[in-house]
This record gives sequence, structure tokens and C-alpha cells, in this order.
Amino acid sequence: MGGGGETKDVIDVEAVVVGAGIAGLATALALRRAGVAARGGGAGGVVVLERHAELRATGAALTVFPNGWFALRALGVAHKLTPRYEPYETSVVTNLESGATQVFRFGGHKSRSGEVRVRPVHRRALLEAMAEELPPGTIRFSSRLVSIGTEPAGGGGGGEELAVVGLDDGTVIRSRVLVGCDGVHSAVARWLGMPEPASSGRSCVRGLAVYPGGHGVRKELRQFLSHGLRAGMVPISDTDIYWFVVNNTVPAGKPAQMPRIKFREAAGDPEKILREVTDNLGRHLPEEFLDVARHSEPDNLTWAPLLYRAPWAILTGRAARGPVTVAGDAFHPMTPDMAQGGCAALEDAVVLARALSSRSPSPSPADGVAAYVAERRGRAAWIVAGAYLSGYVQQGSTSAPGVRAFAVKLFRDWIFYRFVFPLLADTMWFDCGDLVAPAPPPPPRDGGGEEEAADKKSHVGPDHLYHRDTISRVYNVLNKSEVDEM
Repeated sequence: MGGGGETKDVIDVEAVVVGAGIAGLATALALRRAGVAARGGGAGGVVVLERHAELRATGAALTVFPNGWFALRALGVAHKLTPRYEPYETSVVTNLESGATQVFRFGGHKSRSGEVRVRPVHRRALLEAMAEELPPGTIRFSSRLVSIGTEPAGGGGGGEELAVVGLDDGTVIRSRVLVGCDGVHSAVARWLGMPEPASSGRSCVRGLAVYPGGHGVRKELRQFLSHGLRAGMVPISDTDIYWFVVNNTVPAGKPAQMPRIKFREAAGDPEKILREVTDNLGRHLPEEFLDVARHSEPDNLTWAPLLYRAPWAILTGRAARGPVTVAGDAFHPMTPDMAQGGCAALEDAVVLARALSSRSPSPSPADGVAAYVAERRGRAAWIVAGAYLSGYVQQGSTSAPGVRAFAVKLFRDWIFYRFVFPLLADTMWFDCGDLVAPAPPPPPRDGGGEEEAADKKSHVGPDHLYHRDTISRVYNVLNKSEVDEM
């Protein structure tokens, strides 16, 4: 990255987080809760750099699955949100071409109960719930990153490095840890050398409908499938309904490829977006869905291409360099077909803080960062692969040749929802654990205790090895589909 203006100030802190979205605020909060960022100066030793003038809530709402609630519980904010949002357990999927309707549950193969359930939440409410837990001044708004680098710590002794970032106002901030939570087009990920995200060949319109007098819609996820399109809606409250339309309006392949003309013209204009949904993309959708779309607030209407980083790039890419790493969409951008983008970002925050607060003898920030990346690669790659496969199958693979597209639709209608989705749903009940790892067990008194101690240690983090065989199978599907589509 290029340099900024004349140096105005040099600040030393414990940790810098780039981006005040879900991943950024969760990471900052996790570092404070785990005591990692309590040793430096300033706002508890952690600074969050946000380039906008205030918290942004692009996307209006999101569905938080149990894995996200486990992470929020570890962060100490779940109790602020669960009373406000009612859970739902079922999704009703209607095939508009055949008229067939299927109902499935989000519980996977197991019967679940308790307070940890699937809940849709307003994105702004989630951001504010976390931001309120940070000391005033932690978030530096209107702070644009212009340079990233490292330098030896303590005059070059000991081999430890500091991360150094420069801002557009000339400020230089040095920190023991730098975490890029700056989204799909992450400057930190680019500095690390991670490959750019690729286009899935699909885009998504998102909106928030508001019925001041109440909508009366049943508490469940409704989805409608047709050729090249998948639409859905879910009530968030008695007055608000979140809705989306996923469609094939952008080319698959490299992100540098330009979207189709109609998408490019409408993407930044709420009126054109809504007109495109009601008069073109969704003109054949049920009137109940179109009525919801027409009640949308213009400020919450967005239309953007769906990008992802290939699972093998997540497994092998350089996601850490000394004390610098990435989290959330900056690490593992994914399509929204399993509603796991925000949930995975919350998991990242907990795992990173736990790795950096390790009780191992004299852990360096670089060691903690490396441990975090090693722990997250497998699960992140699995979720990205599952989300891609889910979207590819549910949308009927309209870009594929005729016979293959027909086979994919048969697979979707007769196998995917009945057998594959429950497997994917099981991953949504993953518990990332607590912020601070438990103290190591005392040394075994005889040789028989070593295996037990190792087993307890391995239980601290996720058992992402469970997914490796499935990942390899999904790779074959993804690789074949991408070759055919590009």
C-alpha cells in the first residue's frame, strides 16, 4: 500500500483491528474480554480503525445460527439480543416450477433444545450490542488505512515484530497484533498475499420491509425456487421482514470481470433495484413476496455480487505473517447460502483471542496468530465449500449444460433437502468454546496419563478434522463446476 500524508503522531497500542463490522467489533471485544488487549495504553490497548464516519449496517439483517450464539455467549453479549428476537426452526421451500413444497428443520440430524436457537437479528442491533461493550474512543471513525508494514520490536532484540499501520491523516500506529477485519476486498489480506475472491456467478438483492401496523407473517423462513433464482423472506420482528433474491446476473470467474449492464446500472439506485425485482427478476414470484419487497425501506436495499475465496486458497493461502492476520470476510469470504458469514466471523474472534491468551510458556503474538490460523483453516474451508455447494444446488445450476442442470435439479429436489442439508445443518451447531483456554492439567504421575492430557488439550478448539473427508469430496464438485462455468 502507498504512503499517506506527513506523519502527525505515533501511537503504540497492544492490538489494532481494521474494520468495525461484525468481525472487527467481535475481535476487539474478544481481545479485551480475554485480557489480550488490556496491557497496552489508549482504549484498553485495542484500537479499531473504521474508514466510515459511523457504524454501518449494510445488509439490514442476518440470521444467527447456534454456532454464532455460542460465540456471542463467550463474548458476553448474547443475553442482550436473545430476548429481542424470537427463534424459528423451519424453512418452507416451494419450487415454483413444479409447485412442490418441502419443509425442513435447522436441527440437522439431532434433536436440539435450549436457549441456543436460530434467530434473525437486525445487523445494526448486533453491531451496537458489541460496540457498547467497548470503552469510548476504541473505535476511530473516518480512519483510512494507507500503509501496512512490520518492524523489529524493542530495537531489534528477541526476534519479535511489531505491526505498523499508517493512516491518511499522517498518524502511525504500532501494535503487537494487527487483525484485518476489513471485508471481502481486504487491504490486509492483499498485503498478506492471499488470492483475490472470485465471483460465484450470482448476485443478491437484500432488503428490509417495514409494516408499522404489523405484518402477521408466520415465524419461519420461506423460500421460492425457480430457474436461476432463489428468493426468501423471514420475519425479524412483528413489524420487520428481511428478504432476499439471489439471481444469476453476474459472470462467474475473476472479480475483475464486469457485471452485466442491468446489474451495473441498478446496483446503486434503490428505486431501480426495487423495480428490477418486482418487474423483472421476481415478476413470477408469489404476490405475498412482492408485497414484502414493496414495503422495503430504500436505505436498506442493496444489490451486490456474491464473492468467495476458494476452499483450497483458505487451506494453503498465507493468512498470517508475523503478528498480522485476518478474520471474517477478509479471511474466508463466502456466499450467503448457509447464512454463515457473520457466524463464522464471531467464531474467528473467540478462537483468535483464545490463541493469543494461551497459557503456554512465553507465547509471542506471532505464535498466537499462527495457532489461530491453523485452528481455523479447516473449518473455514468446509463452511465456504458447503455454502457454495448449497447455493449451486439450490439455484438449479442454470449455467450448466441441459442434462447436467436437469440432474442437479433432481438432486436438489429429491436428495439435497432430505439428506445433504441436515449434514450441513450439523455444522451450524458447532461450539467454538470459551475465550480463555483452561489451565493445563497437572503432569501425569505415571505414563498412562499422557493420552488423557492430550485428549483434554485437543478438546479446547474445534475438531475440524471431522470435516476433512467431506471437504475433499466437495472440492471435486466445486472444481468441476468452476471449470465448466468459466
